[in-house]
Amino acid sequence: MTQPSENDRRVTGRIKAYLSVCPLLPPMAEYQPGVCNIGANQRRARRLSAIASFAVAVGITLAVVGGAVPDLSLWATVPFIFGGYIGAFQDYFRFCVAFGALARYDLSGSGGKSGRVDASEAVRADRRQAAKILLLAAVATVVTSGLGAVLLRLV
Repeated sequence: MTQPSENDRRVTGRIKAYLSVCPLLPPMAEYQPGVCNIGANQRRARRLSAIASFAVAVGITLAVVGGAVPDLSLWATVPFIFGGYIGAFQDYFRFCVAFGALARYDLSGSGGKSGRVDASEAVRADRRQAAKILLLAAVATVVTSGLGAVLLRLV
């Protein structure tokens, strides 16, 4: 078996460096202000919430397309789409918006601890991250709803 070349080792090192900060990896076991405040169990709950919310939005959309409910019912999908994005982004970023706003963390599902955040700078970082996730979910909801409305007009 041949030894990896210097270039292969460099590429492997870059991949490892990227993966070390990639939010798709297993959850962290330590609280990090503005970065990570939930563990595996909390992430799973948010992922399932996102799936359920998106499923309800799709169900309402299919009912509209099928003619079972009036077109105006599409407005009912907006809160479910927003909720779906919030759940998905919380899972992806390992960060709970409510915990961030309430200065709490729960990493118990990943071998860590749960508790309160006391440092004022950490609380500010958490609240900033919570606001970013809410804004990102709002923008994604507007884009998705707008594209959905345009596509449904074409059907």
